[in-house]
Amino acid sequence: MGIGASIFLIAVGAIFAFAVDANLGWLNLNVVGWVLMLAGLVGLITTLFFWNNRRRVVAAPVREQVVAEPVVPVQGDRVVREEYREVRRPGSGYPV
Repeated sequence: MGIGASIFLIAVGAIFAFAVDANLGWLNLNVVGWVLMLAGLVGLITTLFFWNNRRRVVAAPVREQVVAEPVVPVQGDRVVREEYREVRRPGSGYPV
């Protein structure tokens, strides 16, 4: 349900139970108010229970993995990088 919705149900239930003095005959607003407050309280306790469990779960420790940088061949003072390019020319049989 959520904390906000639970508090809203508790507030509306309290208004119906304590502040409204209407006689509808077939509906007792005091009972409706108490039921709404009870539903809001159950929702609030359930939400807090699940939030508490979520915070209690501890994630597995993170392993740091050292990744070696790729080896770059060096000749003298120059870094030699091999570069491969595929050049497709129109009419060479490759689809465009």
